[in-house]
Amino acid sequence: MSDKKHKQKHEAEEEVLESEDAFERGAGMTDDSAVNPSAAADGEPDVQSSDEPAENDPAAVERERYLRLAAEYDNYRKRTAREKQEAESRGQADLVKQMIDPLDDIARFAHVDPATTDSVTVVQGVEMVEKKLAKILISAGLETINPVDQSFDPALHEAVATEPAVAQEDDHVVARVYQLGY
Repeated sequence: MSDKKHKQKHEAEEEVLESEDAFERGAGMTDDSAVNPSAAADGEPDVQSSDEPAENDPAAVERERYLRLAAEYDNYRKRTAREKQEAESRGQADLVKQMIDPLDDIARFAHVDPATTDSVTVVQGVEMVEKKLAKILISAGLETINPVDQSFDPALHEAVATEPAVAQEDDHVVARVYQLGY
C-alpha cells in the first residue's frame, strides 16, 4: 500500500474514533437545558458541556480512557497484522524474482538438441543450475541437512535400506543419503 493511501486510511480511522468518542460522551450525558428549561433561561453557564467529559466523574474519565486504550490497541493489532502480511508478500516476491534466472536455465535444457550436445555438457549445465538454486535458497535462509556419519534417529530419518557395518561403532549410523533434508 502506498504511503499516501496508508496516511489517508489512518486519518479516516482517527476521524471515526473521534466521532465515536464524541457520540459516547454525548450519549452518557443529558443537556440541562433540555431536561430543565429554566436552567437555560437563568443565563447560568452549564456545569458540564456535551463536548467535554465529566471531569469530576472518575468513572466517566476512566471509561473514556479505557475505550481510547482499547481502540488504540485494536488499531495496533490490525496495523501489525497488515504490516506482517505485507512483509511476507515482499519476501515471497523477492524470492520469486531470484528464481526466474535458474528457471530460465532449466527451460533452455528442453530446447537442447541431443544430437549435437554431449551428455557431459548437459550434466555440467545441470550442476551449474543446481548451484544457482542452492545459492538463492541459502541466501533465503534454507539450510541443507546431511546426516551422513551421524547416529540414526528414527524420529528424524527414514531408513530405505541397510548396509552391513564394518565396525561395531558404525552400527546404527547413517551411511548414505538418497534425499537431503532441509
